[in-house]
Amino acid sequence: MSFTPKDNYFYKAKKQGYRARSAFKLQLIQEKYEILKEGDRVLDLGAAPGGWMQVALEYVGNKGKVVGVDLQPIESLNNKQAIEIVGDVTDFDIQKALMEYAPYNAIVSDMSPKTSGMKLADQARSLELVEMAFGIADEMLEKSGSVVAKVFESPEIQMLRKDLHKKFQRVELFKPKASRKESFETYFVAIGKR
Repeated sequence: MSFTPKDNYFYKAKKQGYRARSAFKLQLIQEKYEILKEGDRVLDLGAAPGGWMQVALEYVGNKGKVVGVDLQPIESLNNKQAIEIVGDVTDFDIQKALMEYAPYNAIVSDMSPKTSGMKLADQARSLELVEMAFGIADEMLEKSGSVVAKVFESPEIQMLRKDLHKKFQRVELFKPKASRKESFETYFVAIGKR
């Protein structure tokens, strides 16, 4: 199966002013689960180029805040509700900067490992990233908050889902239709931190 980077969502994103087609993934997750609300503080992990931040800003409005962090630079969104941070989320100084805005009502993560083409290695690295996102949620997510985090499908994610049920009232796996059919990605949607 050939890779088609310019599909309908690519053109739709350009037409609607989104920086990436992935913006529609968060939109579809939001439509189904309503995790983002007006006035929320949202942390976006793996935020570059900023498409998920754009969507989150639409939902949190003028009273909310969206903090995005990525290893890659995030071009300014020119929005006083948006804070773009460049750095490694595991770095102490970056975590300290993120804590300034905590607790967050929602944490969203579209982090993805650089794929090697070796399925097991890619799945393992993806699992590490999603576990990191939930580790950050342990520290920075408010009680009753929600997490959306990308993960590559693997047998291990069911074990993680079971563990997450201890920390959240509702945990589901959801693959939005904006994800390519050939993609192994799916999203944890964890609602209601205990």
